Amino acid sequence: MVLVLTLQLLALSWPLCHTGVTSDVPPISAPKPPKPSLAAQPAAVVTPGVNVTLTCRAPQPALRFVLKLGEGLPVQYQYPQYLDGPQAMAQFLLEAVTTAQGGSYRCEYLSRDWSQPSDALELTVTELLPRPSLEALPGAPLSLRCTGRAGNMSFALYRAGEAPPLQVRQSALPWADFPLPRARAPGTYTCYYHTPAAPYVLSPRSEPLVISPEGSGPVDYTQGNTVRLALAGLVLLALALLLGWEWRDWRRAAGRGPGGLELGPAA
Repeated sequence: MVLVLTLQLLALSWPLCHTGVTSDVPPISAPKPPKPSLAAQPAAVVTPGVNVTLTCRAPQPALRFVLKLGEGLPVQYQYPQYLDGPQAMAQFLLEAVTTAQGGSYRCEYLSRDWSQPSDALELTVTELLPRPSLEALPGAPLSLRCTGRAGNMSFALYRAGEAPPLQVRQSALPWADFPLPRARAPGTYTCYYHTPAAPYVLSPRSEPLVISPEGSGPVDYTQGNTVRLALAGLVLLALALLLGWEWRDWRRAAGRGPGGLELGPAA
């Protein structure tokens, strides 16, 4: 009887003793901490020589922060500065930046593990922003679009013959749209863009865009140049003809002697 009970206990305990020994289920790894945010002060677009501070903010407590440029090695490590609540942050100072320090920056923080990287922050160090383009958008009402190379900029639209800007707009996108009343649309327009706050970085003005008097849309600016060149050619041709006539009259006058007698060959 004792032997029977012993065998039954062994049969019941066997699955419990060997549960998981032959299991093929991989161990579950904890997900990485959520990504931080990265911001630049005074701006993400600056001129050379400006001090730039990159601030990395974590949504939870952190032990350490790292700043990376592109896919390369870490640029700086920093210990956290705690904010109100459970958040933490670190500030990375880039002193007197050069054009070589421009690029795509990301940051990470260490909690139970290194976090996911932040979204990329494009730091641009330049004396002059690239030239924008200006085009008329199809449809009504008529609108002109000034397109630059970076977002979070101030855009200004100018009309030839008027000193102050016609319109000024700030846009988070790399372009800004300027609606024009159809009655005031005809004219020649240019635009440019710049950083919204000091230190200011400017772009050159766009190529001129001519809107026809009919308000049907833009006219190729080279057409105006072609017309002007053709008119200049006609003026030069007329001057050449006048000079030719004057030369002929002078030759005729030079061939006559005193009293208006025509001089012949010497005997």
